[in-house]
Amino acid sequence: MRTALDWKRYYSSPEFLDNYIYAGNDLGVTCTDSGASFKLWSPSADRVTLNLYQDGGKGKPFFCVPMTKEEKGVWHWSTAERLHGVYYDFLLEIEGKEVRSADPWAKACGLNGQRSMAVDLSRTDPEGWADDRAPERTREQIIYEVHVKEFSWDPAGGFPEAYRGKYKAFTCTDTTLNGDGIHPTGLRYMKDLGITHVQIMPAYDYGSVNEAGEDTEFNWGYDPVNYNVPEGSYSTDPARGEVRIREMKEMIQSLHASGFRVIMDVVYNHTYTLDSWFQRTAPWYFYRVFEDGRISNGSACGNDVASEREMCAKYILESVLYWTEEYHIDGFRFDLMGLLDVDLMNRIRKALDDRYGRGEKILFGEPWAAAETAMEGNAVPALKKNIALLDEKIGMFCDDTRDAVKGSALKIRRPGFINGARGMEADILRGVRAWCLDSGEYGEDHAAVKAPSQIITYVSSHDNQTLWDKLTETLPQADDAEKMRLNRMAAALYMTCQGTLFFLSGEEFARTKNGMEDSFNAPIGLNRLDWTQAWENHGLVEYYRGLIGLRSRLPGLCDKSARGPERISAMNRSEGLVSFILDNRSADGSERWDCVKIIYNSSRAARSVSAGGGTWEILCTGEDSSLWQGHHPAEKGLMIAPQSVLILGRTKKT
Repeated sequence: MRTALDWKRYYSSPEFLDNYIYAGNDLGVTCTDSGASFKLWSPSADRVTLNLYQDGGKGKPFFCVPMTKEEKGVWHWSTAERLHGVYYDFLLEIEGKEVRSADPWAKACGLNGQRSMAVDLSRTDPEGWADDRAPERTREQIIYEVHVKEFSWDPAGGFPEAYRGKYKAFTCTDTTLNGDGIHPTGLRYMKDLGITHVQIMPAYDYGSVNEAGEDTEFNWGYDPVNYNVPEGSYSTDPARGEVRIREMKEMIQSLHASGFRVIMDVVYNHTYTLDSWFQRTAPWYFYRVFEDGRISNGSACGNDVASEREMCAKYILESVLYWTEEYHIDGFRFDLMGLLDVDLMNRIRKALDDRYGRGEKILFGEPWAAAETAMEGNAVPALKKNIALLDEKIGMFCDDTRDAVKGSALKIRRPGFINGARGMEADILRGVRAWCLDSGEYGEDHAAVKAPSQIITYVSSHDNQTLWDKLTETLPQADDAEKMRLNRMAAALYMTCQGTLFFLSGEEFARTKNGMEDSFNAPIGLNRLDWTQAWENHGLVEYYRGLIGLRSRLPGLCDKSARGPERISAMNRSEGLVSFILDNRSADGSERWDCVKIIYNSSRAARSVSAGGGTWEILCTGEDSSLWQGHHPAEKGLMIAPQSVLILGRTKKT
């Protein structure tokens, strides 16, 4: 039996590369009224049998047929019979050992993903799907991270009980708090908030929740089993493979109709288990191994996917394109993107641009890995230090800005600029400009950023503590009034930085997980969005709403081009105080203020402010982010309150 290292060397040999790289795009099953064609890539198999089943979970096959080995390691069988809704798997013989496997290229599956399903995808389209379109792109993109189950689990959200925690909850467009008809929840709430993009946490088929188990089971879902199939626990009937497909499409259709673009959180860097369909059909091809035979574990999940190998890169690229084509997905957030290679990420960017237009699909990810990975050949990992090698329309989460604002996400007691740390002022100004200067200014740990389009500006996500919990940890003596003030300050600070804005659902109503850093499998009662709290803290929600509305009226901050940072000038800093001037002119002359001054005061004392020549208005203070909707002249002797942000706009001369 070959070892993992033996396989690694074989896959790098000229013999393998010359004979087994398949260029076709028809792997998996093609199923129509005219029949079905099954193709499996398994170059090392000596025999493959296709098994057909009536049921997606139990029962013996009603039909077994040997498949024919064709060129490039592809096994094939076809029939004129209509097989929509029929389940299948493969029995392979590799090196004298039999192994059963589902289809890595499957588009549908049965309960818990253990059997694949032949599906005529046209039969899964909801009414009006052919006319589904994403809303037009707006000047600014505001990304809101949501988990399918968390979104609607809370009974106070007013969702029908049968839809709570399901895709179908997103089709309820008029829910209110406890059904009172007064206080919007769900989609209406998000629409009022002003976000433009809803990022759905993993919704492909994952392995950490039993789809036949209790509805209370919970996991974030970073545990891929079937990459091209929706997760069944979010459907109303996970045992029927077509239901999850239709209901996920209905979710996306409803989000589009409500004015949101939809981003999919994808995890191509590892699989739920090393005993995956990849491994069973092509042993060790899809995984990295060190030269000493150790299994690569840069994901800290037991395996690393070998994105630099051609058939693996092909799989990931085709998977991304499949989600955009079949499910109308508008963008992708890549988990641990630092484990994928630069060449693949640029290929994905180019393929999306070629099909849909330059930058039409948003693309970004985490520019880090949990540990060293065994990337082969000349491949370069898509880490933060290699950002200059990535297309300027591939974004990266900016942990530098996050940590400068509120303190380290990994060292939970370490504060940032807003909550008491000294010496953070320079990093705050760098965050304002999306770190777009020569790398020499920032030190050897920072690569040069090409443009603000490469930076995702944020202070909280599903990982680590919520913003509210971080403030609680770093300021144990602070009362709720001070923490609420600092929450507003954090929001106003990062929402006046360049880059693309992102925040965790519920950050805007002081969401808490009782201090838990990593709630990936904590009870749904802890993880769910608390819709009662959203209205109890609606003053904070309104502050976010005002900031989001103002942001779209500041073209100087919305500018994602390489010239965007040149709009920032007159940067000043002293202990606890940062200020700068923003050139806010737009190409069409539609701006109300041609110049904006922004001041951050993290100290506990009020500070005097000088705006400069011209007529200035107060647009936002630490208490009210909606002053821009009216006219509030900035009088002489203006002061900025402690622990707050002040935004002033100079009215354009007419």
